[in-house]
Amino acid sequence: MEKTISIGGDPNIGVFSRVIDDLAVIPPTASSEFRKALQEYLGVEIVETTIQGSEIIGSLLTGNDKGFVVSGFATEGEIGVLKEYREVFLLKQTMNAAGNVILTNGSITAVHPDMPAEIAREIGEFLGTRIIHLSLGGIKTVGMAGVATDRGIMVHPRSTAHEIQRLEEVTPLPVGTGSVSMGSGLVGAGLLVNRNGYLAGTGTTGFELGRVEDIFGFLE
Repeated sequence: MEKTISIGGDPNIGVFSRVIDDLAVIPPTASSEFRKALQEYLGVEIVETTIQGSEIIGSLLTGNDKGFVVSGFATEGEIGVLKEYREVFLLKQTMNAAGNVILTNGSITAVHPDMPAEIAREIGEFLGTRIIHLSLGGIKTVGMAGVATDRGIMVHPRSTAHEIQRLEEVTPLPVGTGSVSMGSGLVGAGLLVNRNGYLAGTGTTGFELGRVEDIFGFLE
């Protein structure tokens, strides 16, 4: 099985699913092929749900091993599913697409530069991380412009030296630039990574996969 895959024919696997440590939150309509790939390459337990009735899980949900941060428009039933695995923090303000506006791992959380400071502080306390306001390559939706795990952080290829330095100041992890799907800088939209492995959207080239393996320490 290749390390590239689509979900419903769409290479933006990070828009429709979210991998957090040992869990993969996916829509109920995800194919058996996609589920099998997640389990084989990332060694995750599958959690099925929608968020606010939508299948764009990766845009509306994020988190770390402390808990999930999710859109405040999630239904009671959806929240109930998530609470079986983690504590849940609801983003009830206008900036509620948690997976788009938050980039996080076990130690740091970068948020949309326009997110109110009090909300950012509450998110940091909930996740148990340091908080910084950040854009990547000038893109404010940091959750789609980057991918962060406890092995490394990949960011948009147009991220500036100052943006990368902001991350390097708050984490000892490697920070590197990369792309997916033949040049897309929205790596969060097309890449799923945890400590065990990774999957990228279809069309991601061998060179791009090499950058993923380098940054996250999967080179043999």
